[in-house]
Amino acid sequence: MLRIPGRSSHTPDDDVMIGPLDLAARVDDALAVQAEAFGLSTDEINVRRQIVLRHITYPGARTLGATRADGRLVGFVYGMPNDRAHWWSTVVAPYLRSTGRDGWLDDSFVITELHVLPGYQNRGIGRALITTLTDAADQPRSILSAIDTDSPARALYRSLGYQDLARQVHFPSAPKPYAVMGAPLPLLR
Repeated sequence: MLRIPGRSSHTPDDDVMIGPLDLAARVDDALAVQAEAFGLSTDEINVRRQIVLRHITYPGARTLGATRADGRLVGFVYGMPNDRAHWWSTVVAPYLRSTGRDGWLDDSFVITELHVLPGYQNRGIGRALITTLTDAADQPRSILSAIDTDSPARALYRSLGYQDLARQVHFPSAPKPYAVMGAPLPLLR
């Protein structure tokens, strides 16, 4: 377990612990975090619930949560070893191939989701979640996708060593294009 202190010494209940998360048992809590952080509709949450529950059954899938002392989930991350047969890989493969980087799909650990409630962002929680998760990966590198805009999330990923592998990647039904990013492991500190 990793402890992230609250914003001041006057809010011990605001302290956050990073540790294992039973994502199947807390899928609704995690999706509530994702909905607030990412602006998801109820319909999108219902679709994502099925996706998350399927993903966590894949070999090597791992999850971590950021939880307050009162048990409230304020952030989570999950990922898995990449498999070229998975939907995400089939979508990004042509974009990576066009940039000569499709080899990144082999022997990589994918960060599938990383979300932190807005009120808990900029405290090192996202950084702690992703570095703790990838530190346990057997793969030599990590890949992920993020909305292709300058954002705090992309700045975090860059600070950890992720670089753009492909930009303007269009996922079916996603209104905005994404960037696929990759970094050697361990991530930078």
